[in-house]
Amino acid sequence: MNFAQSMGAKPGGDADTPLRSVQIDGQVVMKIVKHCTEQSPALVTGQLLGLDIGATLEVTDCFPFPNAPTRATAEADLADADALDEGANYQLEMMRCLREINVDNNTVGWYQSTYLGSFYTEELIETFLAYQENINRCVCVVYDPTRAASTGTFGLKALRLSEKFLKIHKAGEFTFEKLADKSISWAEIVCEVPLKISNSALVSAVMGELTKEVASEDVAGVTQSDLDRLSMSTNPFLEKSLEFLSECMDDLSAEQQKFSYYMRQHARQQLIASQWMTKRKQENAARQAAGQELLPEEDDPNNPAAKSASEPSRLEAFLIANQVNQYCEQISDFSEQSLQKLLLVSGARKEETA
Repeated sequence: MNFAQSMGAKPGGDADTPLRSVQIDGQVVMKIVKHCTEQSPALVTGQLLGLDIGATLEVTDCFPFPNAPTRATAEADLADADALDEGANYQLEMMRCLREINVDNNTVGWYQSTYLGSFYTEELIETFLAYQENINRCVCVVYDPTRAASTGTFGLKALRLSEKFLKIHKAGEFTFEKLADKSISWAEIVCEVPLKISNSALVSAVMGELTKEVASEDVAGVTQSDLDRLSMSTNPFLEKSLEFLSECMDDLSAEQQKFSYYMRQHARQQLIASQWMTKRKQENAARQAAGQELLPEEDDPNNPAAKSASEPSRLEAFLIANQVNQYCEQISDFSEQSLQKLLLVSGARKEETA
């Protein structure tokens, strides 16, 4: 999916103007939903095209990326290189064809499908960074077809990296001390941009006529979608979300243990370095009294302080924390809807028995 450098895209919009919203055409939404739903549960991606105007990023068209075929393990590296070249050539050819028919062909980001909101990964961050080398204000539109089918929630989100995170990433400072000094939390890595769906006047008029026809044919005034909202069957969405949440908590615990192990090793090494320095100072004092040349202290390669292990990056822990928050929000929303249904059904049964 990392084809941004081969596109020849140029930064759009005013870099000093903050991005406040993403406006996406209804036709583009339907294309994204169709592509992600038809290929589900496989994860797919595609290109977003449009215009970067002021504080609004307008998405006017999109096209899907071809799915990479499954290869044998021995051919994996060669296949990845070939797939990257093929994907880049496919993008360039598609954008050339769109330009010939006078369709917006400016890249403004990409879209991708996800399974139960599992999109906070290092791959997402790496793709963002690759795109932002050429496009200042790119976005990623995420769609979850499983959540839409299970809960009836239209799970479409527009994401982008925060400016604070980009500054820290350029400096390569993901240590605990640097992150605390910059006052950045796990929730400030990826930010959600308000997303608005717009339709042309012609599409709005057609939809208005279709709504009138459906309303005239539906005598009872109740459609099948209305009845589906009252379904009381056990939904696997909650079970799977809890399962993934448990796995994320295990991963977060593993990251914390990794950092705790580093801190213990660091404290032990600091103690050894302090003892070595004390011994070296005593030795130098004796050599100075004897008129001998002093031995190096701070710059000595044998100094244990020079061999200290590097602190592990905190980026993975921050991403896992974001993913935990995403699962918690999904479980909370679904549980709230389920409790409302139960309350409605219990009230209806009381009226029947009264």
